[in-house]
Amino acid sequence: MENSQPRSELSRPSGRNAIIVGAGILLSRLSGLVRELIFAGLLGTRVAADAFKAALQIPGLLQNILGEGTLSASFIPTYSRLIDGNEDNDEPGLVAGTIVTLLGLLTSAIVIIGILAARPMSKVLLPLLPDETFELTVNLVRIMWAGLGFIVLSSWCLGVLNAHRKFFLSFAAPILWNAAQIIFALLAWAQGWSDASIAKAAAWGVLVGGALQFLIQIPLVIKVSPSIKLGVKKGSDAVREIISKFFPAVMGRGVIQFSGFLDLFLAGFLATGAFTALSLAQIIYMLPIGLFVMSIISADLPEFSRDRDNISAVTTRFITSSERISFYLVFSSIAFIAMGEPLIDFLFERGKFTSEDTLYIWIVLAAYSLGLYATGMSRLYQNLCYSYGDVKGPARLAGLRVLVAGSVGFLLMFQLDRFAIDRNTIIRIGDFPSFTPLPELARALDTSPQPLGALGLALGSSVGAWMEYLLLKRRVSDNFHVKKDSHLVRRYFLVPGMVAAILAGSISFFLFDYNAYLVAPIALLSSGIIYTLISSLLGSKAAKEFLQTIRVHQ
Repeated sequence: MENSQPRSELSRPSGRNAIIVGAGILLSRLSGLVRELIFAGLLGTRVAADAFKAALQIPGLLQNILGEGTLSASFIPTYSRLIDGNEDNDEPGLVAGTIVTLLGLLTSAIVIIGILAARPMSKVLLPLLPDETFELTVNLVRIMWAGLGFIVLSSWCLGVLNAHRKFFLSFAAPILWNAAQIIFALLAWAQGWSDASIAKAAAWGVLVGGALQFLIQIPLVIKVSPSIKLGVKKGSDAVREIISKFFPAVMGRGVIQFSGFLDLFLAGFLATGAFTALSLAQIIYMLPIGLFVMSIISADLPEFSRDRDNISAVTTRFITSSERISFYLVFSSIAFIAMGEPLIDFLFERGKFTSEDTLYIWIVLAAYSLGLYATGMSRLYQNLCYSYGDVKGPARLAGLRVLVAGSVGFLLMFQLDRFAIDRNTIIRIGDFPSFTPLPELARALDTSPQPLGALGLALGSSVGAWMEYLLLKRRVSDNFHVKKDSHLVRRYFLVPGMVAAILAGSISFFLFDYNAYLVAPIALLSSGIIYTLISSLLGSKAAKEFLQTIRVHQ
């Protein structure tokens, strides 16, 4: 079997598919970034902003547990093999219809329970949230919950379309979700509503946008799989296989999302602003994951599943994807650490978002960036495990990651909450060391100084990410005999990365007093060009591919 290759590699070019996925994700992420830029100006980083971020994360856990990640582990690998060479019969459509029926029933039940239990659920997750923020959060959760139910169903659409190699629409559809929130918030702002009312309007945008994101994909789903019928197909081996993987995948995603619960729970013990600091830093930190890593692994997953008996083909694809991911993530990590301050200033510093907020977000972002490479590579290793039907292994390692990240974060967050930013200076505001929250009055304060407790959670996340990556790497090597070049980063990207970091840091330092609209683009472009050119000269195929793509589109 190892040397058999029933279909030419040229017939399924994951590189071209990755570009299509990347284009969809780029537009989606840009729309999300625009949303955050607008919300930062409208709400700042304190009470209303914290409530909106906290509320969005609570129902968002439902989406993440039942949505794309779970379907990537259970539905897409089986469905991809099912339609390979069998797209003319009704079996794939019947299986897809059964899965969406079961998923819809499960999601509907959870949505109803979530709306009714919004207050006790929020109280369990956010026990020490200041009263004003907590009451607003509960109201926002009730509004948002149903909209994120639609997003779960849109993840099923993504699974069907990706298996049929239709990538763009499913990854670009979240534009509608972001656009609806922006429109509703701006309409409320134009009417002169309060910050809390603007947040409520944006929550209704979450609901409407979720429905639009689902509905826009339905016509193409029906086109690529016209035999889809709602209902439950009994006795199907494919359905049994998907369900047998689905619940372990749910547990695995549940473990991963417990990390989100844990961060949310722990952030509730920190000073006002922690939720927003974590959220905005994660948005920037996840940009290269969403844009580059997801575009690569989403295109690869169906092909890994089809070629899993051909070790040579899988290894070749895996090594190529590893280099591409490394090329993008090494530079992204350097950029966020070395020039994060002008970058965040460029993106967010306007309206109620101050220079103090910029410094806070940069510090948290730099801590997250220490684990960026490990997080991205772990996604690739997880997808390879999923293609071989190994769902439980990555879930156990994800659980260990959560335990490590939570433990480290807990140890650090109260210590760092005793330090704060006061007019761009770090000051001490409490006893050190300490393992208890600041007094409620200090935590609820909506003015300077800004405590740094969120930094501890970000550092814990990075430590957990590296542990998970190293264990996944060993698991894939031992169980599936697939290995990447262990010297890849050192050979192609270490020296270029160091040069780029020095250049970006120097530009940010010496041009500190200049406008960020000038400094950020200069630092980003100059360091990016140097990094890419040196990587290409050292022989990186990914760097050469990137340069060739730029030349083609000029």
